Amino acid sequence: MRPVQFDSFGEPVAQAIDEQPTTASRIALRSGVGLFWAAVVAIVAARAIYFNPALAERFGSVTALLRTVVGV
Repeated sequence: MRPVQFDSFGEPVAQAIDEQPTTASRIALRSGVGLFWAAVVAIVAARAIYFNPALAERFGSVTALLRTVVGV
């Protein structure tokens, strides 16, 4: 028998039943993981393609202006 596990609020967590996953659940899991990583790759690629260095330089000037105003 497995020891009882508790969540962060002190409630007991239901124990999973050791069953073999069905073919449909494996397909759903793999397709979900695939869609997630495809979205990650698409977002990173879009950020790399549309990156504007001038915008990044403006943040540096804003922080320099704020340091001047605050006197730090």
